[in-house]
Amino acid sequence: MKRLKKEFSALDGRELAHKCAQIAEQGKAEDIVVLDVRGMASFSDYFVIMSGRSTRHVQALAESIENEIRSKRIKTSQAEGLQEGTWVLLDFGDVVVHVFYHEQRTFYDLEGLWHDAPRLDLSVSSGT
Repeated sequence: MKRLKKEFSALDGRELAHKCAQIAEQGKAEDIVVLDVRGMASFSDYFVIMSGRSTRHVQALAESIENEIRSKRIKTSQAEGLQEGTWVLLDFGDVVVHVFYHEQRTFYDLEGLWHDAPRLDLSVSSGT
């Protein structure tokens, strides 16, 4: 697995989730949501969920987040779902990023499945 870049490895999960959301916003992602799933999921603390306007946009969003957050020194396979471009999953440990084509997002309804999870306010700076 690729490691996080040094400047991101020191961030806690909340700060890393916020940074992923910022990168997504710069890439013109739509309807960005960060769910705090601490204590609800054993495999992650935060979900960052967003939509792309097309499969190519989904791929570009996922690639930009991956390239910004991960170190390039270790080679591994592509992110889950990158070739299809309908639902790309990026696992950063404490943070799992879901980049959806809007139809897939509606179908899987992660926000509905995790409706009890608090949403982070993305307008508040995390200090990064």
